[in-house]
Amino acid sequence: MNIFIIGIGLIGGSMAMDMKRMYPEARIYGIDKDPSHLKEALALGLIDEISDHEELSRADLIIVGIPVDEMLTELPAVLNAIHDEALVIDAGSTKALICRILDEHPKRRNFLACHPIAGTEFSGPSAAVEGLFRGKTNIICEVEKTAFKLQEKALDLFRDLGMRIRYMNPEAHDKHIAYVSHLSHISSFMLGKTVIEKEKNERDIFDMAGSGFESTVRLAKSSPAMWTPIFEQNKANVVETLEEYIANLKAFKQKLVEDDYEGIYREMDNTNKIKEILEGIPLNKQ
Repeated sequence: MNIFIIGIGLIGGSMAMDMKRMYPEARIYGIDKDPSHLKEALALGLIDEISDHEELSRADLIIVGIPVDEMLTELPAVLNAIHDEALVIDAGSTKALICRILDEHPKRRNFLACHPIAGTEFSGPSAAVEGLFRGKTNIICEVEKTAFKLQEKALDLFRDLGMRIRYMNPEAHDKHIAYVSHLSHISSFMLGKTVIEKEKNERDIFDMAGSGFESTVRLAKSSPAMWTPIFEQNKANVVETLEEYIANLKAFKQKLVEDDYEGIYREMDNTNKIKEILEGIPLNKQ
């Protein structure tokens, strides 16, 4: 099996790492616009060979893990180049625009729209993590538009990676992900910005930042090149979530101004149920 990874970063590199272990008979080829990424991926053993788009006709499986703005031109070009039995999987964090762009493509049946919800704040080939996808959720959109035989091929891959599967339409995906992912990144970036602007002494930030600050601002280390296009493509949903978030922040501020500490306690106590949600505990558990 010839596997092509387009974009040898955290997601593509981690998937290549796992697939080399799972499918030792496969040969993994890397394509990336950054030559240094390809050299690094080869040196790390993530890929077996550096390749290019002219070789895509040989591919049996293509994983595309690049910024979502680049997906809009890359995915149609990839579908144009593949043979009829090849499977193309993307890993984009937005789905509606990508699915619309590909809806009328002659080889739409060869494409599976996916969003593996896994990652770290790091990027590049050296960020690849073995077992990154184990126990993580993979959102699949418009599965019915993919050839059934290729669906089965993809599900076998995801099963081998240890992923859970959730099916969702692209619009619902983009709306929900704005709340649980995109807003988190904006909050982290803006917290980091606020601290950098107000705490001019970098040594003070380093010495005084506790684990709470570090975990909250962790996502601010994420790649702007990846996240700016995500915010652009999901603008309407992101703006809606920001409006709600800002309203909650203003309400919290007003409670402080009014010395309403009982109200603040209630707000925090009610929000504590997020712990049960994230731990998978039924909220009606006694």
